[in-house]
Amino acid sequence: MDKVQEKAPHWNVVFWVSSIIVLLFVIWGAISPKSLGDNAASVFDFTTYAFGWFYLIAVFFFTIFCLILAISRYGKIRLGGDDSRPDYPFFTWIGMLFSAGFGVGLVFWGVAEPMSHYFEPPMGIEGQSEEAARVSMRYSFFHWGIHQWSVFTVVGLALGYFQYRKKEKGMISTTFNPIIGTKGKTSLRRTIDILAVIATITGVATSLGFGILQINGGLNSVFDLPNNAMMQLIITGVLLILYLTSAMTGLDKGIKWLSNLNLGLALALMIIVLIMGPTVFILNSMTLGIGDYISKFFEMSFRLTPYKGGTWVRDWTVFYWAWVIAWSPFVGSFVARVSRGRTIREFIFGVLIVPPFIAILWIAIFGGTALNFDLTQGTNIAELVNKDVTSALFVTYAQLPFTFLFSMLSILLIFTFLITSADSATFVLGIMTSDGDLNPSRIVKFIWGILMAAIAAVLIISSGLQGLQTASLIAALPFTVILIVMCLSIIKVIRKEPSVGLGASKKKINK
Repeated sequence: MDKVQEKAPHWNVVFWVSSIIVLLFVIWGAISPKSLGDNAASVFDFTTYAFGWFYLIAVFFFTIFCLILAISRYGKIRLGGDDSRPDYPFFTWIGMLFSAGFGVGLVFWGVAEPMSHYFEPPMGIEGQSEEAARVSMRYSFFHWGIHQWSVFTVVGLALGYFQYRKKEKGMISTTFNPIIGTKGKTSLRRTIDILAVIATITGVATSLGFGILQINGGLNSVFDLPNNAMMQLIITGVLLILYLTSAMTGLDKGIKWLSNLNLGLALALMIIVLIMGPTVFILNSMTLGIGDYISKFFEMSFRLTPYKGGTWVRDWTVFYWAWVIAWSPFVGSFVARVSRGRTIREFIFGVLIVPPFIAILWIAIFGGTALNFDLTQGTNIAELVNKDVTSALFVTYAQLPFTFLFSMLSILLIFTFLITSADSATFVLGIMTSDGDLNPSRIVKFIWGILMAAIAAVLIISSGLQGLQTASLIAALPFTVILIVMCLSIIKVIRKEPSVGLGASKKKINK
């Protein structure tokens, strides 16, 4: 064993407070899931109603901030020393970003979201019409596009810059140093880090739960296995063993290998369905959807309905932005950890552009295939999805040749995405609760891995998944403020970079 694996765990206040709070939420959800769900929903409904405008403006700001920074002179700064180089090849790096990010969510919603919008479109459009199909594709691209990934980019960039460029601890609170100083403010720092841990574990655990439900739905569709709590607990146990095994092997083995498998399998599925599905329709609808996405970019970014009323924007756009902000400590921390040596320009391009492009391809191929079947062949995929979103992908496969093969590959893909997400989460939670140690001990990762599976298992039994998911989103409002401060910190510290824009001075010194 190497020294990293043998070192003792580093216990601290952040670990104990966050783990106790999470445990209390689990007990609450197990004893009274309705109470947890109702209270969490009330708080979340209020925050999205009162601060929906704030979410929209903030996420748009993050998007523009990242784009401007990428094309600025600061884009050539490396996340590390000037001579450092990336730790991972580009394909492996993108695979890690995609797997630790919203890969499993995309598999879940790639058909479900466009079909949901097609069935119940916004803006008073008639459901299941040609116009509804066009709008459904546009909004699906928008929700999975660069706005979503701008949030992860901001957190990952801030953490990566301070960890590797400034040699600071890998903690969310560390990114506040240029604003609040390097010493003192202990209570504020711990509050920020505890909030990050709680948002991370609840977000990952609930997504793990939803992924387990989708796997069970797929196994029921393919093998007619029972779709019940006992089967879901068995799936949870299998996932626990697999992702803990992966976590124990380390970043350069388990996560790296599975991330390559994920991305390769996802690309293979897309190519096969593109060829076997309505190819021309997919390409045409994707082209039109991208055009609509670009032309309506600003309109969708700021769309609210204060005069007309309604909850569609809150139920979808605001909910999405709250969800990605709540998830940002996890995804951002992992993205930072695997991005050492890349320039800011490379980092922003890789995180802000490539995963959204893959997401748009996935939605266009799978969502476009489902839309085509409903529009041209009179299938009822949208209605089936409206009744059970977990069935979306599999009822679409039922209309294609090789249904069994596609279903099995997708179940495998969901499994590997869940393993890498949970594996990555145990790694990030270990960093967060080990005072920023970039190589947390096995015991810390093991504890968080067990607790994460326990949350998912308890909530599956008690039907409290929705309650805890909503509870985790409450953290989004204060985290939006934290993200804005991160941007200000980056601007403040990056302007002092001696190696940017001072070429002439450096040449004189060298002479």
